[in-house]
Amino acid sequence: MRKCLLLICFVAVAVLFVGCGAEQAMKKGDKFYALGEYYDASVQYRKAYSQTPSKERALRGQRALKMAECYRRINYTQKAIAAYNNAVRYKQTDSLTHLRLAQQLMKNGDYKTAAKEFQTFLDSVPLASAAYIELARTGLRSAQKAPQWRKEGSAYTVKRENFFNSRRADYSPMLSGDENDFLYFTSTRNQAKGDELSGITGTKNADIFYSQKDDKGKWQKPEVIDTELNSDGDEGACSFTPDGKTMYLTQCKTDPSYPRYATIATSQRSDAAWSKATELKLTRDTLSAYAHPAISPDGNWLYFTSDMPGGRGGYDIWRVRLTTSGVGGVENLGAPINTPGDEMFPTFRPNGDLYFSSNGHEGMGGLDIYIAKPDSTHWTIEHPGYPLNSHGDDFGMTFEGLLNKGFFSSNRGDGKGWDHIYSFYNPEIIQTVKGWVYEKDGYELPAAQVYMVGNDGTNLKLSVKGDGSFTHEIKPGIDYVFLGTCKGFLNHKEQLRVEPVEESTEYVLQFPLASITAPVLIDNIFYDFDKATLRPESASALDSLVILLNDNPNVTIELSAHADYRGSAEYNKRLSQRRAESVVNYLIEHGISKDRLTPVGYGKEKPKTIRRKLTEKYAFLKEGDVLTQEFIKTLDADQQETCNQLNRRTEFIVLRTTYGLFDREK
Repeated sequence: MRKCLLLICFVAVAVLFVGCGAEQAMKKGDKFYALGEYYDASVQYRKAYSQTPSKERALRGQRALKMAECYRRINYTQKAIAAYNNAVRYKQTDSLTHLRLAQQLMKNGDYKTAAKEFQTFLDSVPLASAAYIELARTGLRSAQKAPQWRKEGSAYTVKRENFFNSRRADYSPMLSGDENDFLYFTSTRNQAKGDELSGITGTKNADIFYSQKDDKGKWQKPEVIDTELNSDGDEGACSFTPDGKTMYLTQCKTDPSYPRYATIATSQRSDAAWSKATELKLTRDTLSAYAHPAISPDGNWLYFTSDMPGGRGGYDIWRVRLTTSGVGGVENLGAPINTPGDEMFPTFRPNGDLYFSSNGHEGMGGLDIYIAKPDSTHWTIEHPGYPLNSHGDDFGMTFEGLLNKGFFSSNRGDGKGWDHIYSFYNPEIIQTVKGWVYEKDGYELPAAQVYMVGNDGTNLKLSVKGDGSFTHEIKPGIDYVFLGTCKGFLNHKEQLRVEPVEESTEYVLQFPLASITAPVLIDNIFYDFDKATLRPESASALDSLVILLNDNPNVTIELSAHADYRGSAEYNKRLSQRRAESVVNYLIEHGISKDRLTPVGYGKEKPKTIRRKLTEKYAFLKEGDVLTQEFIKTLDADQQETCNQLNRRTEFIVLRTTYGLFDREK
């Protein structure tokens, strides 16, 4: 009897301790949940659940439901399904349990069971809010259509790019650089800064990493951005201004006693380094999340994700205008883009199409990628199908130029719900124009702009990249005119007729702009020996000069001819004067007004001054060298002949840019 009493007391004490331990775990879990630390909360809820006797069915069901909510939020899909099923089994569901379970089943690719759960929700809660009913009806249609979408497939091919991936989460890739030779992405891999694990995910806080192509176009091993840009908190999901000098990123700072809300921050690039991120205040609301920034192709708008009041439900996509004096008022994109679900991860294809991810439109499960094509009044939404989309989360598109290829992220097939980087390609036929704007006889002009006009009504102003280039999509059957402009330079015009093609084609245009302030060499002008007669092979260069003067009708020029130092000064000056007059006569014969042209023969009076561009071709010369007779005679024979050739030249310099503007007759 004594032994029995001792055993009964021991069991009672053990049960008491287990009960206390479960309650402590629940309290800790609730505290973590309130802070948004769902991984840490799930650990505590799991501990409490395992310590709850099986006969206490109601309590086990309640704790299973809390576990399920945590697992849902951290993408532990299979664990979430099991926990929701336990809550159902123990009859401890709330009004949204069947809807949440159905959504998780969709993410697991179990469309048949998901359809049943969606229907159960619709049948059991007829008085649920209109937003949840809309989500359930959309989910039911998705469950019915998804198997057929998977069977039909699409023109897309996708490939998991393990070179960029780690054993943790890697997501939101973003290409940057004039040649798309930098790939930035977010990662929670072990190389991320900080030593602590996130209470939200159970992994290290996310940092921004990058990979760069080498001279052979091969991607190099990813590295963390080793500046103050990355902190001990979370950084990721970045976007860049068209000039590549400003990064917009999502940032989530650590606060052990306060819920963490995502914010958008900016970082500036100096040389190759990124500065410490500075928060961008979009509104006065400090209790809403702001994330996933995306800069429009023209650089005028910042698109982002937020759950701020005024949306359609969950997370919506918003936008704000970027100005030199700051940001304008925020705008919700509204329907048809936003739904009662979550719309996230906006990004742009260079042609202006908006790509985003959503779980509120008809899809294959989780977040699907959608394409929003703009016109003058509304957006048209497209679902690109399988395999770009899957039953998992698919998001974070970035494009390699104007072709329909690039990278995205997905957690398809990952049991822990971690995201990985994939490449994609769609072999659609795309015609593009690529142009370079540069100083004639000089370097690229990144401050230039190009006006693009088509006979279909196209009228665009294009900015150029740091290397002076631009790329834009063009349409077959359209006639285009491109005008390259830059302050301090004459305009240059190119015309292009686009014909239909059977494969993607890129047209290349050159825009050499003549300086208004410096002499401009007219290359490939040839005269008969010791005469002023123009040789036939000079026609191409002279015809280009005619076009230039017609494109810039308010310009007058001095047309000058120069000789080397050999021969008498008087003879050289007479010969160069006749040669300058020969060029002017050619221009007059081809329609250029005589009073816009001033021929001057300088002989050997103005030896050439070397500009930096020529030093790349002639290593023995330095910028600023003046090819005088004294300088040339210090060189060897071959170098002397090179310098004499450089001195024998035909140039022009702009005299006025107001010709005809103030004539009384006009």
